[in-house]
Amino acid sequence: MGEFTKPMENLGKDAKEYVDLRVDDLKLRTVKGLSLSLNQLLSMILVLFCGSIVLLALAFGIILLLGQAIGSYAGGALIIAAIFAVVTFVLWKMKDKLFLNTFVKLFVDLFFEKDEDEEEDNEKKEEAQA
Repeated sequence: MGEFTKPMENLGKDAKEYVDLRVDDLKLRTVKGLSLSLNQLLSMILVLFCGSIVLLALAFGIILLLGQAIGSYAGGALIIAAIFAVVTFVLWKMKDKLFLNTFVKLFVDLFFEKDEDEEEDNEKKEEAQA
């Protein structure tokens, strides 16, 4: 009778090992995805911070030039502020298109690995559309 139940015991052990390996794989994929996401986020924050400093200096320089040209530094500052307000409004109106869809695609690409067959199919579809 012991010979008969031996394969069932092995099957139970193998199933447990398989589940443990799948859990470990999930953990590794999650860590990889979170690491890449955090890297992207920190890189983006750094670029935005540096870009903001450059934009601020550029805006200040343009304010001084406009102020000198029109005779009023306050008027130059108001013109630049109005330009920034319009740009901010346009970005706010297009936020879903610019940011949400981009981030969803980024996270899908990070967390879900594509098969080579899927990549070839996507490339063929893009070539057919072009």
